[in-house]
Amino acid sequence: MTLLEEKRPAAPPRPAAPSRGSVTLRDLGLGIRFAAAGGREGWIRTLLTAVGVGLGVALLLLASSVPHLLDERNAREQARSEARISDSPDANAKKSDSSVLRVNTSTEYHDRTVAGYLMRADGSTPVLPPGIDRIPAPDTMVVSPALRELLDEPGNELLRERLPYEITGTIGDAGLRSPGELLYYAGSDTLTPANGGHRIAGYGDDRQGDPLPPLLIVLVIMVCVVLLAPVAIFIATAVRFGGDRRDRRLAALRLVGADIRTTRRIAAGEALFGALLGLLFGLAFFLVGRQFVGAVEIWDVSAFPADLAPDLRLASLISVAVPLTAVLVTLVAMRSVVIEPLGVVRRGRERGRRLWWRLPVPLAGLVVLALWGRVEEYAPVNPVPITAGAVLVLFGLALLLPWLVEACVKRLRGGPVPWQLATRRLQLSSGAASRAVSGVTVAVAGAIALQMLFASMNADFNRMTGQDPTRAQFAGYSEDVTGEAATSAIEQFRATKGVEVVIGSVEAYASKPGEYADEDVQPTTSLTVGTCETLRELARIDACEDGDTFVAHPPGDKDMTAWVDETARKGEVVEIGYASKLMRWTLPADSPTVQGRKDPMGETHYGIMATTGAIDAGKLPGATITVQIRVDRSVPDVAEYVRNTAAKVDPGMRFVTIDSVERDRQYASIQTGLQVGASAVLLLIALSMLVSQVEQLRERRRLLSVLVAFGTRRSTLGWSVLWQTAVPVVLGLVVAVAGGLGLGATLVHLIEKEVSDWWLFWPMAGVGGALILLVTLLSLPPLWRMMRPDGLRTE
Repeated sequence: MTLLEEKRPAAPPRPAAPSRGSVTLRDLGLGIRFAAAGGREGWIRTLLTAVGVGLGVALLLLASSVPHLLDERNAREQARSEARISDSPDANAKKSDSSVLRVNTSTEYHDRTVAGYLMRADGSTPVLPPGIDRIPAPDTMVVSPALRELLDEPGNELLRERLPYEITGTIGDAGLRSPGELLYYAGSDTLTPANGGHRIAGYGDDRQGDPLPPLLIVLVIMVCVVLLAPVAIFIATAVRFGGDRRDRRLAALRLVGADIRTTRRIAAGEALFGALLGLLFGLAFFLVGRQFVGAVEIWDVSAFPADLAPDLRLASLISVAVPLTAVLVTLVAMRSVVIEPLGVVRRGRERGRRLWWRLPVPLAGLVVLALWGRVEEYAPVNPVPITAGAVLVLFGLALLLPWLVEACVKRLRGGPVPWQLATRRLQLSSGAASRAVSGVTVAVAGAIALQMLFASMNADFNRMTGQDPTRAQFAGYSEDVTGEAATSAIEQFRATKGVEVVIGSVEAYASKPGEYADEDVQPTTSLTVGTCETLRELARIDACEDGDTFVAHPPGDKDMTAWVDETARKGEVVEIGYASKLMRWTLPADSPTVQGRKDPMGETHYGIMATTGAIDAGKLPGATITVQIRVDRSVPDVAEYVRNTAAKVDPGMRFVTIDSVERDRQYASIQTGLQVGASAVLLLIALSMLVSQVEQLRERRRLLSVLVAFGTRRSTLGWSVLWQTAVPVVLGLVVAVAGGLGLGATLVHLIEKEVSDWWLFWPMAGVGGALILLVTLLSLPPLWRMMRPDGLRTE
């Protein structure tokens, strides 16, 4: 070894290669810097992504708040319900210093329910329902804010006439199910048990509602899937806003030495930042929108702001799933793009989109439903296969749409200039247009399937009542039968504006006198008192004069006919009433026997029938006034006039609308929930499509300006934008109809029903088409601005 070699300094150690994890974090951080500090263009792209993701996150937070909202509504409902003292709903509490007499005086006004109670305290410390601090004084009432507002509005004189009480207070939020509820409590000094008063000892009913039947559980599962699937698809679409500009910038990074993996990690960082910013936007949208939710009422449903509190577990899942989805979608999208230096972006689609891996997804969903999703009437419902199968079908339709659009548009040739501009643009790049309408496709397909499911269950939850609305449209029942009230009430209804026929009677029970052992049943039948005109509506009577009496046999029922004859013995005494309130009356021996018939309520009348001259209806113990009313529907507000008369006759009169079909309340509430949720999802889809359309126009701003500079008419470009939207939409609706019918038929088969109507898709397809047209019209103003000559400027 030479001396020079001995003095040469040792080479410094080479720095250790950075770990793979640190490289990934560095590249993600670089992508976040590009998104956050990429100039005006970068910020616009990031904001579009954040707004799109934020709209979806806000709706997801709203959906995660539904369980808490329902729990709070139910808690307030139970807190103001009568405390149970026995299993009988008619059981009265004992009179005490804290007990209260009340009667339900709820009514309908222009198809809205106005809930109300007439109250009278038994002592000095009466129990109070939540939301009020004292029992209203006689002839005064406390009202909900929504009812006060309704009463103050001009044009509601008929409602003010029906509630002639002085307003002395407002019901607090604790006593209301929702801010839009119409509710009042009124005071009375004449209410007694004899005229309908029911005595209660407290509030707070802890009884649980009836469990949902299996069929309704399937409906609930499908409603959740159908409403949330479009939201997930839109979030996945929003994170791909500005993809073309991003690819050109990444090509520049390739020029300075970045490899393919680095560009993908940088793109993932940009998407991650947009998704995180979207989470913040979504939280802001949700918190701001929650403050105004009390003023919004959809399908008669509203909520207090405090009720909208997302479930912590679901909110945590959203905060993790959204950024993760953004990164995964970006990485998957980058696999179909080849980014090279010198700004060249070559899309690897020369072979076209492949069908072989797309078609099995919806087919697999149908197989899952068919094999494991069958629902039995009395067996617990397994939600996993139903949810998984429906999700696979709907997301599979979203995967099929891009292939179908590409396969169809590449065969389009010729036509007017706007059509050629639109088809050429779709042939060059149909992915963005397909993604824009994929949410509509999924929403319409899910809605069609749900409509088929609802239609097949219609007979199970919509019962035929047997009532005849052609003979009468309203019916009322009152227990306030004293003196002349029995006949005067009927006369007041006859004098009401718009009333054509009143079938008014006073009904009581008539029994055969005698001593009976506990195990024996005392022969009993009904006693009906009315005019000859009324009795002819209830039985087949030929000759009738005031003072006549009849014995009516039920048609086709020999056993009941014998029972009536055992009770109604002509020339013998019968006892009218019950318990200690009894009245003896002799049935005339010359009473003819007639055949009973059904009234408009569908009930067959039989027993003893007497005209008003044969017996004093005002002295019958335990009697009930019954009126069935036919009106002239051409008279404006005729229903309100009739209800006002009912309130004058007896505020506690039970007044109902005669209808041939009765809907199950749980079934109706699920249908209302679907309508509310569908309205929110359609609003989200409209906003999302508008954002997507603006983003696509912004990407083509320079091209649009060049076309205008070379003499292309603005109307031509406007029509081309419309055709660019219309072609994917028509194809999307075709996919939605086919997929929705297939999913709906499968679900109907699972619940062992039959498809009742194969043409239910027309309304939903029309809604989807109208939504697209609306979005296109809203995108025209930004289009005109982007066609200005200053769009030719560049940096």
